[in-house]
Amino acid sequence: MKNRLVRVLTLGLCVVMLAGCGAAKSDSANYMNAAPSMKEVGDMYYGEAADESVLMTGTNGYEGSDYNSSSNSQVKVTENSATDRKLIKNVNLEVETKEYEALMGNLEAQINSFGGYIENMDSYNGSNYSGRKNTRYANLTIRIPQNNLYEFLTTVSEACNVIRRSDNVNDVTLSYVDTKSRKDALLVEQERLLSILEKAEDLDTILVLEDRLTSVRYQLDSLESQLRSIDNKVTYSTVYLNVSEVQELTPVVIEEPTTWERIQEGFAESLDDVIGFFRELGVWFLINIPKIIVWAVIFVIGFVIFKITGKKRKAKKASAIQKVAESVTVSDDNKGIKE
Repeated sequence: MKNRLVRVLTLGLCVVMLAGCGAAKSDSANYMNAAPSMKEVGDMYYGEAADESVLMTGTNGYEGSDYNSSSNSQVKVTENSATDRKLIKNVNLEVETKEYEALMGNLEAQINSFGGYIENMDSYNGSNYSGRKNTRYANLTIRIPQNNLYEFLTTVSEACNVIRRSDNVNDVTLSYVDTKSRKDALLVEQERLLSILEKAEDLDTILVLEDRLTSVRYQLDSLESQLRSIDNKVTYSTVYLNVSEVQELTPVVIEEPTTWERIQEGFAESLDDVIGFFRELGVWFLINIPKIIVWAVIFVIGFVIFKITGKKRKAKKASAIQKVAESVTVSDDNKGIKE
């Protein structure tokens, strides 16, 4: 009797457990059939061997196509020859000239002949209303094909006096290759997404794929813009040219001058300054003769008026003093008569 009771209880427990497992399995199946999971999309996208990292990132083992690009880029850079390197060249050039108009007129023609263009220009042509001679100047930003850069700089150096020059070369090969690798990886991902999208039938799956496709295309546009910017800077070097008009060119110092040479040079410069001062003073005087005449006439008229009014004031003052004196004298005479 006791053994029979134990058997009945054991059988009842097994029935309850089987019923619970069946219900859980049914609920799980209903949930899985309700919407596509990332596992299903991953299996469609990458095959049955898709692992958890692939399903979470949505890419083939790298987050947003930022996979191990640095190491791959380094390998490609090493394999490239020196001619394939991406070099951005910038040159700062400061020059002076005594023939400003001729230089500026010839400069634009030279830029065009070398296949370049003026990106920006700021110039000052002096003022006719200034009391002294103003030197003219121009600041230009010039884009020149990299192959013609040094030939163009030689031409400019021959046409004017170079007083300062600085060159800067920035190697962006690694950055360029890295960006190009990320772009290529995104293109592959885009092809796969489009291929899966053609086969997808479930709405939720289509929405997941289109969302990822939008993100991929946005990243592609950004990377392509970066590559175009780098290509433009590499193809066309930038020259920052500052042109100044001077009366005397700065001499090129080859050797350190002696004390006597410094005295001679300083005395000559001082003498030139004095001569220049009187020359500019004479020019200013001749230019302003009409103004000087007008102010001289105004001064003379004012001086004459001042003198006339001064004489009148003096006459009035003398008359007043005389009247006072006469009144005092009359008063004294009357007092004496009374006495």
